[in-house]
Amino acid sequence: MHPLDPQAVARARSGDAVARERLLAALMPALRGFFRARIGARPEVDDLVQNALLRVHRGLEHLQQDDRLKAFAMKAALYELQDHYRGRYAARETLYDPERPPLDEGTRPGEQVSMRYDLERALATLTPHARQIIELREMGYPYLDIAETLGTTEAAVKMQVKRAFERLRTMLDAAVLVAVFLPTALFAR
Repeated sequence: MHPLDPQAVARARSGDAVARERLLAALMPALRGFFRARIGARPEVDDLVQNALLRVHRGLEHLQQDDRLKAFAMKAALYELQDHYRGRYAARETLYDPERPPLDEGTRPGEQVSMRYDLERALATLTPHARQIIELREMGYPYLDIAETLGTTEAAVKMQVKRAFERLRTMLDAAVLVAVFLPTALFAR
């Protein structure tokens, strides 16, 4: 029996791990072809395929028609492609020496260290839960994945992000005011 036959799909949906593995393996070439046709043979294709397979794996129990699996998988692929175009898969990780923070263009070395210190101090004012959400969001995780990871709702995660950014904005605004007016006040004496 082919892994994408409706009977095999029904077994995979009912919890048969072998059927599920065969099903996901059978979808992989179609998904890879879908992404390559749209973005070319780029390194991100493997990530997109894996994330689309993860979406299928997570949503398989919600599939209502076993003969519609391929359409279900292609819709998952389309969502991943949209995330890719929105910049979710942009390179976010650049490795730096932690003792020497990177310099932005036009920034003097002391200014960059000061800004990094201010940001770290502002982040330290957040609760550990809010800090974890902000870190996961910065790594590119969507709100739904963060909510599942932390065992909460997507709406609660969005509210935490909103409140955390408001708090960070307030803290950083205060740090900028101190940085601008404190030296002036010291030299005025």
